[in-house]
Amino acid sequence: MDKNRKIKSGIIYLILVIGSVIMLVPFLWMFLTAFKSTSEATQMNPFIIFPTVWRKEAFLSVVSKMNFLRLYWNTLLLIVERVICAVLTATMAGYAFGRLHFRGKNLAFSLVLFQMMVPSQIFIIPQYLMVSRLGMLNTSFGLLFPGLVTAFGTFLLRQAYMGLPSSLEEAARLDGCNIGQTFLYVMAPLTKSSMVALGIFTALFGFKELMWPLVVNTEQNTMPLSAALAKLQGQFETNYPELMAASLLACIPMIIIYLIFQKQFIEGIATSGGKL
Repeated sequence: MDKNRKIKSGIIYLILVIGSVIMLVPFLWMFLTAFKSTSEATQMNPFIIFPTVWRKEAFLSVVSKMNFLRLYWNTLLLIVERVICAVLTATMAGYAFGRLHFRGKNLAFSLVLFQMMVPSQIFIIPQYLMVSRLGMLNTSFGLLFPGLVTAFGTFLLRQAYMGLPSSLEEAARLDGCNIGQTFLYVMAPLTKSSMVALGIFTALFGFKELMWPLVVNTEQNTMPLSAALAKLQGQFETNYPELMAASLLACIPMIIIYLIFQKQFIEGIATSGGKL
């Protein structure tokens, strides 16, 4: 029995290790390519994995071409603004859908779910027209606009509020709290873990988003990292060592954030049951 259990555990560990290695391959390929020459990076021989000489020219080139401090700041500003707006609006909407009773609630929540079921790309044209009519193209608000509200966050917080016992609200109302005070002082503090999970997901989505920044922004001064990296790809030719070096530099803030908030990342994924 013990032998069979050990064999089963060994197989599971082996599968998990293989999966981990597969997940690391793209990052390792990016790291190694950043130190290769252009000819080494584009050759078809799959057995030449490591660069013959570890070169730093690609890093020096992209640092001279791109203002990374500005790109880091634009990306950080976008992430912070999106996290604040998403958590604030999703917390209030989630409480309304999860705990309050009003006419049309089910229909309104169905519309929220509908946004999660369709590709986000179908909203780009109406969102672009709205931002354009407001005169907010090439601004931080234009980049933030789709993240003002979040259907995923509303759903996540609604589920968190629905898991709380109704006796808490009843006790608060017996103490004289109105709906706003019950939400602010009793119910919202009990959903902190879900708020943290939403903040983590929103930060990652904001960091990875590419299409909307390319559509709504053409100015270098307000461009986030994802859009700036996409600009490195040429129509007919791409310098892959420079592209990988810039990608490696772009990963540094998220790696630091992950190392600092590693515990919250894992708890957030476990709480929401989602994938990144």
